[in-house]
Amino acid sequence: MDVRRAHERYQGGDPAAGIETRHAFSFGPHYDPDNLRFGAVIACNEEHLGPGAGFGEHPHSHTEIVTWVVEGELTHRDSTGRETVIRPGDVQHLSTASGVRHVERNAGTAPLTFLQMWLAPLVPGGDPRYEVVPGIADSTPYAVPEAGAMLHVRRLSAGERTAVPDAAYVYAHVVRGEIRLDGEELGPGDAARLTDTKDAEAVAMTPAAELLLWEMRAP
Repeated sequence: MDVRRAHERYQGGDPAAGIETRHAFSFGPHYDPDNLRFGAVIACNEEHLGPGAGFGEHPHSHTEIVTWVVEGELTHRDSTGRETVIRPGDVQHLSTASGVRHVERNAGTAPLTFLQMWLAPLVPGGDPRYEVVPGIADSTPYAVPEAGAMLHVRRLSAGERTAVPDAAYVYAHVVRGEIRLDGEELGPGDAARLTDTKDAEAVAMTPAAELLLWEMRAP
């Protein structure tokens, strides 16, 4: 298990424009050849947007983009004509395939925090696909078959335990609260990268904790 702390993330974005980003992997101008990906995950960006701030229209291709809102509301618009508002508890998945353009913005009056996770597809190309699953439940994992991955959401009360999937790769990210994962205590923004997991478990150390677990098969 490789633990990465929140304060170790690369600080990016454009604070003057109301955008603050914390990168968990090599990204953009921050190049780290030893931190390019883990399993299918190639990016896990924690984005903070002030009211009215956002990212203008920009392109993506050959990437599975999954977004999880922590607080606030995220407005999404893409070149397929879709415009949606993503709220806490919703899972947004944009399969960029051969290419798509989109806009992401905080159109509200409150601060917005969201996680954007990029996964490498098993096979590049194809047609773009977009979906939002509102209010995903803990018991219903979200599959991203294009990347050979499954997202598990765990909301835990103090002392509550949950099994970590047995998998070739597991990427664990603490959204809120504190979690003990195989003896390591993790706080908000902390992450752990587990390889060949078996019989691992997480336990909440605070009254309300939220944990995202990416279960990934070997490439």
